[in-house]
Amino acid sequence: MKRTVLYDRHVALGARIVPFGGWDMPVQYAGVLAEHEAVRHRAGLFDVCHMGEVFISGPDSTAFINSIQTNNVAGMAAGQVLYSVMCDEKGNALDDLLVYRLGPQSWLLIVNAGNSDKDYAWMASHTDGSRVTVQNRSADFGLLALQGPKAVAIAAAVIAFPQELKYYHFALASFEGAEVLVSRTGYTGEDGVELMAPAGKTAALWDALMTAGKDDGIAPCGLAVRDLLRIEAGYSLYGHELDADIDPLTAGLRWVVKMDHEFIGKGALEGLIPARKKIAFTLEGKNIPRQGFSLLVDGVPAGTVTSGTFSPSLQKPIGIGYIAADKGVSPGGAIAVDIRGKQVSARVCKLPFINSGVFK
Repeated sequence: MKRTVLYDRHVALGARIVPFGGWDMPVQYAGVLAEHEAVRHRAGLFDVCHMGEVFISGPDSTAFINSIQTNNVAGMAAGQVLYSVMCDEKGNALDDLLVYRLGPQSWLLIVNAGNSDKDYAWMASHTDGSRVTVQNRSADFGLLALQGPKAVAIAAAVIAFPQELKYYHFALASFEGAEVLVSRTGYTGEDGVELMAPAGKTAALWDALMTAGKDDGIAPCGLAVRDLLRIEAGYSLYGHELDADIDPLTAGLRWVVKMDHEFIGKGALEGLIPARKKIAFTLEGKNIPRQGFSLLVDGVPAGTVTSGTFSPSLQKPIGIGYIAADKGVSPGGAIAVDIRGKQVSARVCKLPFINSGVFK
């Protein structure tokens, strides 16, 4: 198992460590509910150093990036960030990722931890003679996510960056003489920033943020609450709503599939009418829907849960899943979840479960 540069901090703070995507990562510190409360009302600091950083540069870099993912990056200006999906030839999702335009011919792609080596190898094998350089520099950088209503003010006390920075934009700043990329992104549905620093400065940056946020009630947060927060926000997670057998149209990500450019998988997605659709639902009572549980329509299995949890914000169990498109299920409709042999009534609803607190 790999360990991030913050591993000793997590142990010292009493975190429970679990294996995740080939890494020893903190799953929780004070507890999921306490960390959820911190992020929704104050600020939480996450170690996301396990995510992968792939740099792409060269005269053909714009065309190359457009060829390997579904969104269209041609109109992006330096300083913008774009969410996208990378597909195989069948149109299924190899990964979802963030694309940062660093300059006219330079880009940063942040990919999921468990996919980073696979993604890099796949990108490098598809350059097809293009004048591009693809570098996997995941080991060179650390990544922190500071999320919550007080996150931006806490970050600004440590590192100077434009606080009017818009959602899905980034700026370069300095910390202890090192260049740090500050982006108005995150995966909790709250306002905040993500900070990418050289690996050798990441622990010092973590310490500085924790100190700066002490009076505001900043809390170190683990993987468990990150998953809970992203479900409440309705965000897909690779390995749950996305994987190598699911295309982005079925996953409800049509908004990042732009047919105005050529990309691997486009042919498979053109004209595709998904046989399944993504739904969200709530349950009464205390039964928690878990990934892999069956969804039923009129008592007949018609789909599968991809994510489920108890929402502290709504004070009820919530879930996301896929259901057969021809069942006619829509928000407001009734379904059931098979929870260990017991059919529990559920009500279909729209995503997100809670309103986003992000700054736009």
